[in-house]
Amino acid sequence: MKYYLLCFLLLMGAVSLAQEEGLPPPRETDSLGNDRKSGPKPFGKNPEDSKAPEVTIKDYKIISHARDTVFLDTTLTIQKEYRYNYLRRDDFELMPFANVGQPYNSLGINFERKQLYPAMGAIAKHFNYAEIQDIDYYNVATPMTDIMFKTTFEQGQLLDALLAFNTSRRLNFSIAYKGFRSLGKYRFNQSQSGNFRTTTNYESKNKRYLLRAHIAAQNIETEENGGLVSADEQFVNGGADFSDRARVEIRFDDANNRILGKRYYLDHRYKLVRKQKDSSKVEKTSLAIGHEFNYETKFYRYDQEVQDAFYGDGIVSEIDDRASLKTMYNQFNATFYNATLGRLEGNLSLYNYNYFFNSILITDDGRVENQLKGEEIAIGADYEKRIGGFDIEGAFRYTISGRLTGNLLDASAGYRINENNRFRFMVHSSANLPNFNFLLYQSDYLNYNWQNDERFENERVNSFQFDLESKLFGNLSAKYTRLDNYAYFAPDTDAASAEQIEAGLDNAFIKPFQETNSINYIKVKYNKEFKLGKFALNNTVMYQNVTQTNQVLNVPQLVTRNTLYFSSEVFKKAMYIQTGIHFKYFSAYNMNGYNPVLGEFYLQNETELGGYPLMDFFINARVQQTRIYLKAEHFNSSLGETSEFFAAPNYPYRDFVIRFGLVWNFFS
Repeated sequence: MKYYLLCFLLLMGAVSLAQEEGLPPPRETDSLGNDRKSGPKPFGKNPEDSKAPEVTIKDYKIISHARDTVFLDTTLTIQKEYRYNYLRRDDFELMPFANVGQPYNSLGINFERKQLYPAMGAIAKHFNYAEIQDIDYYNVATPMTDIMFKTTFEQGQLLDALLAFNTSRRLNFSIAYKGFRSLGKYRFNQSQSGNFRTTTNYESKNKRYLLRAHIAAQNIETEENGGLVSADEQFVNGGADFSDRARVEIRFDDANNRILGKRYYLDHRYKLVRKQKDSSKVEKTSLAIGHEFNYETKFYRYDQEVQDAFYGDGIVSEIDDRASLKTMYNQFNATFYNATLGRLEGNLSLYNYNYFFNSILITDDGRVENQLKGEEIAIGADYEKRIGGFDIEGAFRYTISGRLTGNLLDASAGYRINENNRFRFMVHSSANLPNFNFLLYQSDYLNYNWQNDERFENERVNSFQFDLESKLFGNLSAKYTRLDNYAYFAPDTDAASAEQIEAGLDNAFIKPFQETNSINYIKVKYNKEFKLGKFALNNTVMYQNVTQTNQVLNVPQLVTRNTLYFSSEVFKKAMYIQTGIHFKYFSAYNMNGYNPVLGEFYLQNETELGGYPLMDFFINARVQQTRIYLKAEHFNSSLGETSEFFAAPNYPYRDFVIRFGLVWNFFS
């Protein structure tokens, strides 16, 4: 990681060499980006070159993996406040642990599969792991930098820095590094990570050849203390004696887990046929062939100096668990586009996987292999068409050869009634095996060894969703999901006694299970903001309901977030500020437990948590391209006589803390 960071610093010094010849740098203005009233402001022309193009903020484009394009936004909005966190996305449906970089418990769930094949597992460790669909590409007029800084908890900071530049308007690069370290308020609670990514995208002069590629190297590591030993005595009712959280007794102080991954991705295509409309540059018809390549290596590690009876008997005294996954994906596709008929793509993919451990395990219960390895062949098709305000999209994948049989179907249709109202209807259907750690796992803890690849069936997900976006009525999303063969981790009640489960000592018996009965899940989410002068009230409410034969899926019935804030220009419009209060609440429910050996959350039906408010006070400001953030998080934590705020059983949520930081864009 130090090597990647050094490369980033060297490129920062050489940024001026990347600017395209003849393209003037943007001049400094009082308001770079979108003006809240008059829209984007131009950077202006170089007075020495009257023929030079005018550069505006719209010339700084961000392109997603799905090829959706937006331009850089330097405004200060309440949505930016919601996204100013470790994940850099709205965490409304997540409940963070006490320290930055630790897992998030789920307050809402989306079961739709994005990939046809199983993932490695250790899902609780992947919230900050950038997958292929999380990587953005850039098309910039001049070198552009985005820096995000935020304080953490005790002896650490969070920094996410990105530099995008070009050698011509057709060849663009970006290089970025996100790193942090935080000691945390509790003992043996340190977390740290480093996420390096670099991208390039290219378009030939005749617009026939298109290429995009990225490299990502990611390292996420946390100390695992197993949670609190005496949560009721020392945390809930501890009072002033344990207000210094370093005095609270933790379960152990010698365990760590880690995710390490490297990925090399390439997507390129060539248009064999390309016809344009007469006297215009609009493409009328094209036929292209393409190739997509991805090679990724990843391993998950849990190590502990001395085995602990909390997780059962150990095969050896020193625990050193390692699970590895190597995958290579090749897709060959042909795409036909016609302005009247739409875009149709057919593809054939080859997927090689190798999920493995270091040795074969033979126990009294049987033999546990050390490897799942194979090759998958799948076919697929994509379709997209837009007619005025109406658009339809569809994607289909089907495995024709291999052990990991599965299929995936996504379809959606939307209509924009006018600028203020639009709706969309979506359908998802998939059948895939659970993640690899459900099928095969090995550990130096005896009870954490199993092989289910011949026993587990495909998880089946069928969902229907309706979205309405209206500036007058607000945004409404309603989804119905039916789950079959739902896979989950839970204590083995046949092995653990009722006393052990009630006392929270069931981690020694965590096993993968699969529910044979169907589960029906409904989620309705509504957002609306009300404004009165310079005051605004932003409301998001989510209702969930689960119908199931056995209690295997737990979610809160109600989650709400309400933000009352004030916005205004100050200091003769030299600064724009927003200040207000967040209120977040979710109803009490059997919140999932966290297991650091697996890096997974597991089902528990003994401890009900939630039903408490989370309140934050914030003051944010914008000066030119810089947004400044100051927040007093969970300031109501000390108002009650007891501390009953948890993110998982025996894992507290954070106490009152003041944090600050900034997001800064600057241009060369």
